Amino acid sequence: MSKRIDVNALARAASWRVLGTCVTGAVAYAVTRQWEIALLVAAVEFVAKSLLWPMHASIWNRLHPNPRSAEPFVLWFTGLSGSGKSTIADRTYDLLLHRGYRVARLDGDTVRAIFPETGFTRDERNSHIRRIGFLASMLEQHGVAVIASFVSPYNESRAFVRSLCRNFIEVFVSASLEECERRDVKGLYRKARAGELRHFTGIDDPYEAPSNPEVIVHTERQSVDESVALVMNYLKKYL
Repeated sequence: MSKRIDVNALARAASWRVLGTCVTGAVAYAVTRQWEIALLVAAVEFVAKSLLWPMHASIWNRLHPNPRSAEPFVLWFTGLSGSGKSTIADRTYDLLLHRGYRVARLDGDTVRAIFPETGFTRDERNSHIRRIGFLASMLEQHGVAVIASFVSPYNESRAFVRSLCRNFIEVFVSASLEECERRDVKGLYRKARAGELRHFTGIDDPYEAPSNPEVIVHTERQSVDESVALVMNYLKKYL
């Protein structure tokens, strides 16, 4: 697809180039008091910089490439704590970022670290997911692909986020409660079983699995690489 020419930008660049040449000529005349030398210096400066500009632009574009274009989307990973959401989401984010796409990363632990007062009751969780969903939809509207990983245990709040987004891709990271407890690297399940944590999803609060997600990954029998490959294969239609 051809790029639209920015006439104003071209006019600004041309006027700046002419102004620079005039200043160079004026300085040369002030030093030499000879119009012939001043005009020669100005002409050489104009030609040299005009020839060097394409080389400069080429090097600059290589060092600072423009983001690759993609149809923006919100890739929403949901699943129990310990199912592997963040790991797969991080790997997907890294791949897209490495390939030059405009992408943002939103993660449950990171957001709660910034807003530690966020609660865990059903209403508080739903409100939290709705706020995050609104932020994700705004990023999507501005051309950014969003990678989000949140337990987001309730169908109602995930459906609300879907309604806000143009391209909402729900990824169900499936793993049994027993497997998630076995992993339990943060010790959260142990604390929930001991009664030290309340409203913990899978223990004393329910998890409502998606009924029709766009992608399902089974982390008990699939490696991280296999799970990421499934997600990336689905994303081909947007990239």
